[in-house]
Amino acid sequence: LKQVFNKDKTFRPKRKFEPGTQRFELHKRAQASLNSGVDLKAAVQLPSGEDQNDWVAVHVVDFFNRINLIYGTICEFCTERTCPVMSGGPKYEYRWQDDMKYKKPTALPAPQYMNLLMDWIEVQINNEDMFPTSVGKCKEEVL
Repeated sequence: LKQVFNKDKTFRPKRKFEPGTQRFELHKRAQASLNSGVDLKAAVQLPSGEDQNDWVAVHVVDFFNRINLIYGTICEFCTERTCPVMSGGPKYEYRWQDDMKYKKPTALPAPQYMNLLMDWIEVQINNEDMFPTSVGKCKEEVL
């Protein structure tokens, strides 16, 4: 379990919402509905009177945090030797392109691909223009 929370590996600390903010309250409401065993369709519906962009942002960040935890539990079993290709089964191979270091779609071992992907997502989530921490400031065209 110690390896799962090693910051030098793939696990990243959760992005947190400031207590006392409206986003924090939305986060608590989302967590309570998801953990209560209720219908998922009802759990993700926009609460009355809340901003849709804020609600979506809360769920995107929560989803990223959950994926991080899941990947952190399996990453030690997927090495460059055991997972030399990032694939979605025998028919699909994912290639990385970021217009910086990888200007063309490039085949990478799965762990390297996942590290680049999680880093990229984290940059997006931490971008105040896309996911502002102040309520009501999400740009509609982004979400």
